[in-house]
Amino acid sequence: MLKQRYLDCRRITFALLATSASGLPAAPSNSKDYQSLYRVLEACRLFHMNSKTVIETHARIIKFGYGNYPTLIASLVSTYQRVGCLNRVHQLLDILCSKQLDLVAMNLLIGNFMKIGECKFAKKVFYKMPFRDVVTWNSIIGGCVKNARYDEAFRFFRQMLTSNIQPDGFTFASILNACAQLGAPSNTHWVHAQMTQKKIELNSLLTCALIDAYSKCGSIQIAKEIFSNIPHSDTSVWNVMIKGLAIHGLAMDALSLFLRMEHESVLPDAITFLGVLTACNHGCLIDHGRRYFELMKSHYSIQPQLEHYGVMVDLYSRAGFLEEAYSLIVTMPIEPDVVTWRTLLSGCRIYKNHKLAEVAIANMSQRKSGDYVLLSNIYCSLNRWKEAETVRKMMKINRVRKKRGKSWIELGGTIQHFKSGDRLHPESDAIEKVLCSLMKRTRTEGYMPVTELVFMDISEEEKEENLSFHSEKMALAYAILKTSPGAKISISKNLRICDDCHTWIKLVSRVLCRVIVVRDRIRFHQFEGGMCSCGDRW
Repeated sequence: MLKQRYLDCRRITFALLATSASGLPAAPSNSKDYQSLYRVLEACRLFHMNSKTVIETHARIIKFGYGNYPTLIASLVSTYQRVGCLNRVHQLLDILCSKQLDLVAMNLLIGNFMKIGECKFAKKVFYKMPFRDVVTWNSIIGGCVKNARYDEAFRFFRQMLTSNIQPDGFTFASILNACAQLGAPSNTHWVHAQMTQKKIELNSLLTCALIDAYSKCGSIQIAKEIFSNIPHSDTSVWNVMIKGLAIHGLAMDALSLFLRMEHESVLPDAITFLGVLTACNHGCLIDHGRRYFELMKSHYSIQPQLEHYGVMVDLYSRAGFLEEAYSLIVTMPIEPDVVTWRTLLSGCRIYKNHKLAEVAIANMSQRKSGDYVLLSNIYCSLNRWKEAETVRKMMKINRVRKKRGKSWIELGGTIQHFKSGDRLHPESDAIEKVLCSLMKRTRTEGYMPVTELVFMDISEEEKEENLSFHSEKMALAYAILKTSPGAKISISKNLRICDDCHTWIKLVSRVLCRVIVVRDRIRFHQFEGGMCSCGDRW
């Protein structure tokens, strides 16, 4: 598909460049020329075509009269940067900023740079602007959020608060999204307070953003209170609350809310059922999951999408019904994607089914590091080191690297970041001492490292050391070091929590009499008294 796209773009490129200069119109005559030029630049950017092609395309953009069109100019600057013409990048930006384009054009330029991921160019335009309006600030803040630059989004938001421009509902919707992604409760409380202070009226968009932010930063009770105090006519508000309950493992609460939704005659949609099925998945409610999956088709005439099938495959896989999960995949009316097969592969790791795991990985067109790791873990757990080594060689051949675990924790208004195996934190010595002490205490409570998860055929001692420095363990040790006894601890993580860390944190919660909350990539885990809210199914 990419190859065909490349050939199509090359054909358009040469067709345009072959056009006679005398035949070019002085001003744009139709949108086809505009679309063709944009596709040429896209091809140049994606396939790193030579700078000559980009320069000639730039000339045609000017000839066609599109020299000041923000979408094309943003793409052109990005393309020059990709092909290494940095001098032209700076020249073009300087010329644009010196032209003093009108405010609308400058705002569009920022938006288009953010759209294609060129944040540094968007910021350069932003800082060159003689004056800004609320759209300018929304473009830069929203763009940072869309490009996962959450800390930068907060910096711009704070700058906006000190400017003469007041934030509006769109500003707060973006910054609440950043709060949700960071999972830092103090950020969400502060932004909510700013909304109240500035008397921002809650609409369905802002209500959803607020409930989502509180849910994802672990404050599900506050999310429920907000939901209870607002009108419930909009389906999207019900959806975000059901989803929030689902990721916290409150499956029955989510299903009760769905029944209440039906009772109040609010029509559910495909997203509603995705939340309901996710709740069934996290609660391991297999029969409920089957019933709601059929209900959406038979009663509401909603055709399941790929995401719905994916949740059902996950539900079956995690419950050990691997053959049923596989049967659902092969009978789907939609072509299963790599995520669907990866879900089955994850279940195969739990139940050590290497044969079905090999089928799953064989059907993956684009494998990621986690897929190889899952397959290798299955082989390692069965002590099949030869096959595990073959997987490692495949990773080397395909230049695939294992994705590194990262965790972060908010303390005292700042966010501390930790990477697995990284001992570069300023207080790493103190963290290591706390970890060693906790390891000794948990061992007396029966903790045994799950060494089969380590992706190497090395000594047990080396495996245990490898597991000891997982990012969530270091984050937890740091939190224990910095907080008072009995204080609740909240940690966020970029990947799913592993079996070893899950087992270990359960014991730590019992030994220290602490409530420890870990938000991983999929859901929340609340550890208390040696138990986890997920019921050891995640």
